[in-house]
Amino acid sequence: MTILRSMLFAPGDSEKKMTKAAGIGADAVILDLEDAVAATRRPLAREMIHQFLSSADRSKCEFWVRMNPLDSKDAMLDLVAIVGGKPDGIALPKCDGPHHVVQLAHYLEILETQHGIPVGSIGITAIATETAAAPFALGQYKGAPRLRIITWGAEDLGAALGASSNKDEAGNYTPPYVLARSLCLYGAYAAGVQALDTVQPDFRANDKLLRECNEGRRDGFLGKIAIHPDQVATINEAFTPSSAEVSFAQDVIALFAANPEAGTLSLEGKMLDMPHLKQAERVMAIASRAGR
Repeated sequence: MTILRSMLFAPGDSEKKMTKAAGIGADAVILDLEDAVAATRRPLAREMIHQFLSSADRSKCEFWVRMNPLDSKDAMLDLVAIVGGKPDGIALPKCDGPHHVVQLAHYLEILETQHGIPVGSIGITAIATETAAAPFALGQYKGAPRLRIITWGAEDLGAALGASSNKDEAGNYTPPYVLARSLCLYGAYAAGVQALDTVQPDFRANDKLLRECNEGRRDGFLGKIAIHPDQVATINEAFTPSSAEVSFAQDVIALFAANPEAGTLSLEGKMLDMPHLKQAERVMAIASRAGR
């Protein structure tokens, strides 16, 4: 599984912003057809995204497209217009559960076949907490086709619940949103896909962003979504293992490789078992993606 530390949103109706996003250093760019684009400009945005994808340099980052919700009149128009550009994946908003992923996968299979694209090559990110029903399905995504990432959305969930705010006076998420975040994390690991933390909307507050990144990595998230180019460097650094972490992970892996029959080993005064080996392998996978 390719691990994406950062996914940066870029409005699909701005060639300038899509081009800039592609060169910022994000692991993936999400070309947006939903919230960042006015309904009247979506036909133009579809054309622009298709053209952009057709000539984009895929060596630097992945290119995803956030479509409109499956139950909207725009959904099929989005897919028909952009699949021929061979995006790396589709970000599915307002996803109520794995049945929506299955439905999208069927559409993609038809369109990939039509365009001569290898079937299954386009992945899916489920934005899986944006409706009141969605959190109840977060433990059911295992085996969902094409699914690579599960993430959560605090802003749309707040709107769905009629909340006046999703944070308290100290700037911390209130219990309903802490629950959604936790279920997203559990659901992603239960499904065997990447857990990606949600956006920090205050893009000028780097201290808040860094705190959320550190908390997310501590808890098990492997990356975070960015809504502004200035956030990408902080996210990448926070979700990239340090040299000390890489060195320790290498030592753990080497120790278990040298003792294949052992279930428990000792290193630097610490007792190690299989969970430590898995964590070390995860650290190395992330470090490899970051080129460290």
